[in-house]
Amino acid sequence: MYMSNINKIIKKIEENQRIDHKEALNLYQNIDLLTLATLANRRRFFLHPQKVITYVVDRNINYTNVCVSGCRFCAFYQIPEKGYIISKQELGEKIQETIDLGGTQILLQGGMHPDLELEFYVEMLAFIKEKFDIHVHGFSPPEIDFIAKKSNLSVAKIISILKKAGLASIPGGGAEILDDDIRQKVSPNKCLSKQWLEVMRQAHLQGMKSSATMMFGHLEQDYHIISHLEKIRSLQDETRGFTAFIPWTFQPGNTKINVKKKTSVEYLRVLALSRIFLDNIDNIQASWVTQGDKIAQTALFFGANDMGSTMIEENVVASAGVDFMLSETQLKHLITTAGFESRQRDCYYNLL
Repeated sequence: MYMSNINKIIKKIEENQRIDHKEALNLYQNIDLLTLATLANRRRFFLHPQKVITYVVDRNINYTNVCVSGCRFCAFYQIPEKGYIISKQELGEKIQETIDLGGTQILLQGGMHPDLELEFYVEMLAFIKEKFDIHVHGFSPPEIDFIAKKSNLSVAKIISILKKAGLASIPGGGAEILDDDIRQKVSPNKCLSKQWLEVMRQAHLQGMKSSATMMFGHLEQDYHIISHLEKIRSLQDETRGFTAFIPWTFQPGNTKINVKKKTSVEYLRVLALSRIFLDNIDNIQASWVTQGDKIAQTALFFGANDMGSTMIEENVVASAGVDFMLSETQLKHLITTAGFESRQRDCYYNLL
């Protein structure tokens, strides 16, 4: 019976049919790793027939590390007395350096600072827009939800204001696991699943693109992972606004969650399943930041078609004691030695 069910699921995948959450869970828990990889790779080449792996040159700029979210998995945040708010001079220097290194975008994110008003975010975006020709990929859904509540305005209105000021697209951060029981345990003051999805819905309705993410390997069970993927897929059916999906593993160092770190094999299983299940999202990104270069390279045979960012700067994952760093030259070398062509892209996955 077991093999019969698995074979039926495999046949559906090979015929490019959609699998449901029960089939996905069965696949995730019972199929061998290499068969899962083969199915994911098949799906990847169905969507992207060319042997091309993309990447983007950008920089993560954290405008503040002050945050009231209280996430148990975060080693980056500080209380107001010990934190910082970036100056316009420092922000400008970081952006100019990014442009000088061939960067086409910045990832602009920060903590949920209790003292910053909407005016701060608008002025920061206006400063960037006035001084630099660069794509601003910024403010994850929890930040936007927090700004909306603090400003007593709707999420849709906040997105409209930020977009007018210069925000071009929204990163998929702060999703963690889209299950409220889990969220209330790991990030008690952060927006719930419904709010996260609603920020993305409103952004997509206003013509903005976004990525989607999943951080797993903390307090979730297998079925939570599948449920998370299903919520992302369902919203994508509705809006078609997600450009990419990026799963990564929780890094327990220096955090308040004491769990065993997920293995590379567990990461690759989730990555491959994501490629198979998310049949309506074009791009799946490998996470070299959390996995290192060799596993990220291996991920290219488990369904990933994108290496993400060169990350000229990254502070949040590094705070958890993980400090993999790759230059653009090293990233391209990883791609080409795996037998692919490396191509720089923009935020919308247009080749440059």
